Amino acid sequence: MSVPEKAPPRLRNRLSAVLLALACLLLPFAALASWAAHGLTDTGRYVRTMAPLAADPDVRHAVADAVGDGFMRETGHEFDTGPLRGAVGPFVHDAARSFTRTEAYRTAWDAANRAVHAAVLRALRDDRPHAGPVTVDVAPVLTSVKHRLSADHVPFAHRIPVTHTRVPVLPAADVDRLRRGFHVLDTAAFWLPLAAAVLTVAGIGVAACRRRAVTALGLGTALGGALLVLALSIGRRLTLADLPDALHRPAAGAVYDALTATLRTVSWLLCALGLALALGAWLTGRYGPRLAARRRAPGSAGPAADPAPEPTRARA
Repeated sequence: MSVPEKAPPRLRNRLSAVLLALACLLLPFAALASWAAHGLTDTGRYVRTMAPLAADPDVRHAVADAVGDGFMRETGHEFDTGPLRGAVGPFVHDAARSFTRTEAYRTAWDAANRAVHAAVLRALRDDRPHAGPVTVDVAPVLTSVKHRLSADHVPFAHRIPVTHTRVPVLPAADVDRLRRGFHVLDTAAFWLPLAAAVLTVAGIGVAACRRRAVTALGLGTALGGALLVLALSIGRRLTLADLPDALHRPAAGAVYDALTATLRTVSWLLCALGLALALGAWLTGRYGPRLAARRRAPGSAGPAADPAPEPTRARA
């Protein structure tokens, strides 16, 4: 830092402002990349995050409708005629809603989330070109449900057939696009925080008035956190607006809120830490010199020193 120390203070302040502005601009993107690359790639953490949603009423309603509709699509041709045509549909949906209130449903929910997350993550980390759609084998899910029902002594639970059926969860057209985005986020999760830290240290180091630089850094950090909170709110609105089924938007909103809870907490922490840093630097600059002057004032720092002896006049 010997060269910047010799530069004019105005030039140093301008350079510091540019470096700190870049650091504050990179900070929200660094938080987003770290959350996506590390927070969403842990299967165990993902399953624990999604587990409470099994008891959410909107999610249970959406799952029951999906199960009931799937059953009717598979067997609906058997009830196209006859007196049971209008009674089977409500009965199937009521049975599906009753199932979502059982412990076996929670077991199936955790097993399905674990299987889906592992399959999607494996596809995103696979570098082979022209990959097909991401599918999940439902046999492990059915096995978990079967074991749970058998443990609860449900009649004929041991006779539930377990078939290896692969269900598509991600179209092939979206795999390559998501894989490229995942690799970018994985790389950015390492370099963006490092770049933000280097720019922060350099910006404070070259500043002519480091207290003002720290104040600007705090305000910029708080502003970045606020922008990240705003981006999450806009992303939630756009995500729900793109859903074709308006009835399942509350369930999708609950899933979105659960997945972004950690990132939202980090955003508010950035706001709080930035404001605290700026306030601390401002208070130090405003009251620090006064406290130092009071310590140097006579009578404020212990007993006064003995007065100096008067000079003696020289005899004529």
